[in-house]
Amino acid sequence: MQIPTPAQEKLTTYLSTDWLDRDLSLLAFNTRVLDWAKRTDVPLLERLRYLCIVSSNLDEFFEVRAALYTSLAKPKAALSEVDAQAQASLSQAAHELVHAQYALYNDALMPAFAKAGVRILSHSERNADQRNWVKNYFEREVRPLLLPVGLDPAHPFPQVANKSLNFIVRLSGKDAFGRDNEIAIVKVPRSLPRVIQLPEKISGRRLLFVSISSVIRSHLEELFPGRVMGEFSQFRVTRHSDLAVDEEDVKNLRTALRHGLVHRNFGQAIRLEVSEGCSQYLSDFLLHQFELPLSALYRVHGPVNLVRLNQLIDLIDKPKWLFPPYQASFPKQFKANASIFEQLHAGDVLIHQPYESFDGVLAFLREAVRDKHVLAIKQTIYRTGADSELMELLHEAVQRGKEVTVVVELKARFDEEANINWAEKLEYIGAQVVYGVVGLKTHAKMLLVSRREGRFIRRYAHLSTGNYNPKTAKLYTDLSHLTSDTKITQDVETVFNLLANLSKIPRLNKLMLAPFHLQKNLIELTKQTAQAAHEGQKCRIILKMNTLTDESLMAALVEAGQAGVQIDLIVRGACMLPAQRAGFTDNIRVRSIIGRFLEHSRVFYFASGKQESLYLSSADWMNRNMLRRVELAWPVEDPKLRQRIFHECLQTYLQDHVDAWVMHANGQYVRATPPKSRSATVKVYTSAQQQLMTLYANSKN
Repeated sequence: MQIPTPAQEKLTTYLSTDWLDRDLSLLAFNTRVLDWAKRTDVPLLERLRYLCIVSSNLDEFFEVRAALYTSLAKPKAALSEVDAQAQASLSQAAHELVHAQYALYNDALMPAFAKAGVRILSHSERNADQRNWVKNYFEREVRPLLLPVGLDPAHPFPQVANKSLNFIVRLSGKDAFGRDNEIAIVKVPRSLPRVIQLPEKISGRRLLFVSISSVIRSHLEELFPGRVMGEFSQFRVTRHSDLAVDEEDVKNLRTALRHGLVHRNFGQAIRLEVSEGCSQYLSDFLLHQFELPLSALYRVHGPVNLVRLNQLIDLIDKPKWLFPPYQASFPKQFKANASIFEQLHAGDVLIHQPYESFDGVLAFLREAVRDKHVLAIKQTIYRTGADSELMELLHEAVQRGKEVTVVVELKARFDEEANINWAEKLEYIGAQVVYGVVGLKTHAKMLLVSRREGRFIRRYAHLSTGNYNPKTAKLYTDLSHLTSDTKITQDVETVFNLLANLSKIPRLNKLMLAPFHLQKNLIELTKQTAQAAHEGQKCRIILKMNTLTDESLMAALVEAGQAGVQIDLIVRGACMLPAQRAGFTDNIRVRSIIGRFLEHSRVFYFASGKQESLYLSSADWMNRNMLRRVELAWPVEDPKLRQRIFHECLQTYLQDHVDAWVMHANGQYVRATPPKSRSATVKVYTSAQQQLMTLYANSKN
């Protein structure tokens, strides 16, 4: 039996106690996003958009993550001291973030809009003409859609959908049947716009709006003739929304998921939002109704759903209040009027989105669809959206007689319905549609084209860090890699065969595949780098990803750092690995980039002496990605492409002193500060994203 060394014992102690909390780290990420809404150098409508993004992120957090904590007023079992403390810390952080949101909304954003001539008028702020217009709007457009429900034994508390807007009202006096039921609920239909612009004739030169909640509030009493309205409040409940389907026990996953979508809106309640002035009587009533503890109650000073303020952005036609338009360049490696297949004979092609257009990927697929020599097209679909040219091209491929196989991930969270619809359409016209592997999500992004060239069939592959979604491709940073490398394309074919026929674990040439090899191989690469450092070589690891929470991979990084490897982690969101903690992670630095575009590319770089390797991947370093998903990582072996990725995705980001946040040893993030210069000349720093926008804009000229 080998006796552990003191250093190993110390490491084990650290690893069992010193990881940062994942969910607190996720909320901290949203605090960094919120900072963009605070920045006065950001256009006004974009500041509002970032506020909405944080609200949307929080909704998803409660829908997906918060259910892991016991939220019921009467839990089945008492919480452990550790779990109780975790729940309390999470609740406090969430409340603080919500408070910061509304403080920013009321104290900074709304005054800034008012100064610019834009206001959302409350009832008390509206003049007589405006009140009359609102009344007519209410009678014409709103009242016919409202059906107040008075609660009694025959009218129990209605089903309240996830994230829907509602009013609760306390009444006095007798109803038409002589009863004194005092609570009524008014549901606000989702079809009603949440922000309405007042016409110019009653607005003057200003842009004036009213919220639907204010419209209803002003005329709420009219919905209860003969009764006296007392206390009232808006409210909104957030529910657990992960689809729970026992995949092992269903015959048709698609049918089961479609049924599950119907019930998603009515899952377990997790969070209750009410107006700040809501009485304790009404808030207690709602908490009891939804079986929620007091900690789940959020009193907000403003709209209970800030996400819907995105409608205001759409209504205001002020280009100067938005980011300057950015037009992505067509991929610079593509030659005009030349076959993409011929170009791939000469070497691999890299597309850096959104600086280069997703049109390059569509051009590759379009050529494949319309090339008479192409025999088969295989593709994975995770998120593609409800309106996708890419899916239409696959439809065309079937009509042109190509063999089309599509692996559709039905459980892509919140995109399930769109994916089910696409799967049904493709199946209907004769495409081979498969749904991956039971119990796993297929998150790998790959497209394979088989083309007859003379006596042989040659394969061409597209691998990506991001989804096949033309809309998000304009907003997310991702890397697309096109290749005709025989070993890589053979590996891609093997993976498609695995997903279709569920054969044995494949042996691959160059690709690393989760849940089989990826985690193990990444740990091995990390350990090899650590061993080289032990031998006195200068070693470096630079990793760029969205999330870092896998404990086995984090432990490998800790050991590598303690061996002397210099490690830089560029992690956009949650990161459980503390940085530069004395005696633990002295050689590990963590930074987060929050910019105009959502950082989404995954790049893994390992260097030992003069040897270096670089991988792109669909996977974050999370346990679910490594063990519960089908994911890919693949090497970039072309020296020029590898250097390009290193410069654009790693080096440039490590030098960002504008949009970057740096983690301190306590797990807190602070804004990156430029290095001190002895020169009297003041250097103007630009963000990594701005540098890349400029770089690719110049490449078009």
